[in-house]
Amino acid sequence: MGDVLAGFHAAWELTTDSLLIRFERGIRTPKLLQVLGERQIPLEAVRTVTVTPGKRGTVVLHAEPRPGADPLMDAARGQLKAASDPYRLVLPAQKAELAERHADELRERLAKAAADRTCDAAGSDDDRPDAYLVAPPRVPLPKTPLQFKAYDGKASFDGSAVFFRWFWTGASSAKWKAGDKSFPVAELCGVEWRSPELSDGHLRLLRHGASEDRPAGQADQDPAAVVFGGGYGPVHESLPFAASVLAAVRAAGRTVPATAAPAGPSHTAPVPAPRRDPADIADRIRHLGELHQAGLVTDTEFSAKKAELLAEL
Repeated sequence: MGDVLAGFHAAWELTTDSLLIRFERGIRTPKLLQVLGERQIPLEAVRTVTVTPGKRGTVVLHAEPRPGADPLMDAARGQLKAASDPYRLVLPAQKAELAERHADELRERLAKAAADRTCDAAGSDDDRPDAYLVAPPRVPLPKTPLQFKAYDGKASFDGSAVFFRWFWTGASSAKWKAGDKSFPVAELCGVEWRSPELSDGHLRLLRHGASEDRPAGQADQDPAAVVFGGGYGPVHESLPFAASVLAAVRAAGRTVPATAAPAGPSHTAPVPAPRRDPADIADRIRHLGELHQAGLVTDTEFSAKKAELLAEL
């Protein structure tokens, strides 16, 4: 085992052939990192490592993963905030020299790993590995599928198929008419995750031959998507879910878009969400009223939900 470099919220340990990252579970640690717990990153999954000045007397040690090496980063597509980036280790400025020493050692090992890949690739310019090198954050078990609640439905994944069960108080009329959906991994070619911290957050399943009939930009109308908002579909729940589905798709030999992951983390500028169809909003309010009259929704829930729907106009 190698030396351990402890920083804020995480500790790095460089082993013979991997970088072991352990995340703290303290109240100040971002929830995504708490959920990840511990990650073993093979050295061949890392492209570069840098040391840069941070904020408020800190220094940042950053390992940049290779595109196509980590399903979590492929699914995130650069949308994670810096504090939630699992490949960043923030340390006090007093540890800058120590961080540089660790970075130098890591660079030496990365250079050797890159040289080995060059020999094996026989002149290929594609740096994407043939399979994911980093394990997905969560692996579903037969009796314990992965699941999370979105704004308009509940998503679950048992390792072989993804299931969407719609909520009557959140789902659009288009989704009510489509009914609950199931999507075998064999029919998928990828996922589209848009952070709930941005406008129009959603998780959309990409299917073979389905691009023409998918309502572009209208995740609330697409039965192959669940939408986030109102505290539903948080990053620490929806992103690991998306990464696990993406890993299963690639493991099954399906086509995963090569553009799924940019070169490194970045802050995506919010894009204005498309305006909702007034007729659809009216239908949802009408149905909400029926639930209220039947006593299935309280006065407070009815008022709050109606206000949310009207705000979407």
